[in-house]
Amino acid sequence: TNPGFVVRITQAGLDYAHQQGVAVLEKELAQLKLPDISGDFRIRRVGKVHYEISRLDLRSFHLPYSRISLVPNVGLQVSISNAFAEVDGNWRVKLHFIRDHGSFDLKVENVYIKINLKLGSDASGKPTIDTSDCSTRISKVRVRFSGKFGWLYNLFHSAIESRFRKILESKVCDSVVSSVHRELQPYIQTLPVTARIDAISGIDYSLVAPPTATAQALDADLKGQFFSLTHRSAIPFPPLALAFPPDHDRMVYFGASSYFFNTASFTYHAAGALVFEITDSMIPKGIDFHLNTSTFSAFIPQLEKMYPDMLMKLRLSAPSAPFLDIGPGGLSLRPVVDIQAYAILPNSSLAPLFLLSLVSNVSAVIDVKSGHIVGNLKLGRMKLSLKHSDVGTFQVRTLQSIMNIFASSILLPRVNARLEEGFPLPLPDRIQLSNILVQFHQNFLLLGADVHYQPR
Repeated sequence: TNPGFVVRITQAGLDYAHQQGVAVLEKELAQLKLPDISGDFRIRRVGKVHYEISRLDLRSFHLPYSRISLVPNVGLQVSISNAFAEVDGNWRVKLHFIRDHGSFDLKVENVYIKINLKLGSDASGKPTIDTSDCSTRISKVRVRFSGKFGWLYNLFHSAIESRFRKILESKVCDSVVSSVHRELQPYIQTLPVTARIDAISGIDYSLVAPPTATAQALDADLKGQFFSLTHRSAIPFPPLALAFPPDHDRMVYFGASSYFFNTASFTYHAAGALVFEITDSMIPKGIDFHLNTSTFSAFIPQLEKMYPDMLMKLRLSAPSAPFLDIGPGGLSLRPVVDIQAYAILPNSSLAPLFLLSLVSNVSAVIDVKSGHIVGNLKLGRMKLSLKHSDVGTFQVRTLQSIMNIFASSILLPRVNARLEEGFPLPLPDRIQLSNILVQFHQNFLLLGADVHYQPR
């Protein structure tokens, strides 16, 4: 199944996410708890020496050089090089009847860490991430002891350094795995699977397949489908394939297909939400006429005789869901709207007058604000035709100008006010978008942006 919505994270986006992640990992590693060390060794002509190293305090752990790489069809790899750490602690020694103690400091240098991250999805369609492999190599450990018998420890520093190396190499990967499970996995699960829009609909942003790594980017294919909150029915048309352009200037790209928008139209139409009524009280100030039979009798003379000086109501509805087209030239739709005119009788009942069909070219301006896709429709040329009349024949073209006023001054501002509220993009917590790019391609809208993460 083709996705209705695609999210692409470029190398620039991964680099930014990597910076945030490494900062968290650096803090995690600086809080490593190291175990006490004890043991025995023998010095020729001196005898057996028992030692204890305790109260180990990891003062710092720095990760100055690191990078994240895409591994096609596998996932991500994080490589950290030239990391270093400093440790303080206490030592005790027992040689025959001699006992002494002191302090030491240890410097760990040239630490290399390689982490492989596997990406997937769970049963609900949320992304998952796990460490498929972790390795740590420490090439230099230097320990310096102070105290009366410091010279004694300095004689066997290589044995102590070897034990420290093995302990740290194990502890580092344990911390990496823990950090991924405790910090990274819960965070990426904040990516919304569904987003409620209003009382009628929501958007399904579940993954249709695990995220895919290529040589240039990380792609996540989402369902990208609007659905009814009361009755979720199958969409009677399939999503089309999206051909992303080779543009990687922004950190993240969103591909919203025509399917994505048309499922919205289908859902609202099926819910009966594409119905709009216009009454005289809704006519904006400054428009010098009223919605009544007196006004319309100038175009339909028989109205004044049949329903003299009565208020009117217009009921606008779409006989079918209006579908839009997206191409390199932009986003457009050609909705068909039925306009049923009524006279409001003295007892408040409605008398049908005539039924018009309105066809118009509509274009859209798209933008992104506060993580939402927002739009603004512009009305083009309108064409009216008469479908049925209860007041006899009349020239429909004479109503063209007045219907244009109703559509542009009343209907369109209300539709645009709703579109200005927008539809949320699938973003994890605490992400803001900037440097927005909007492009139109065949069958989909491409939105590009840079991201900014706001830590708690």
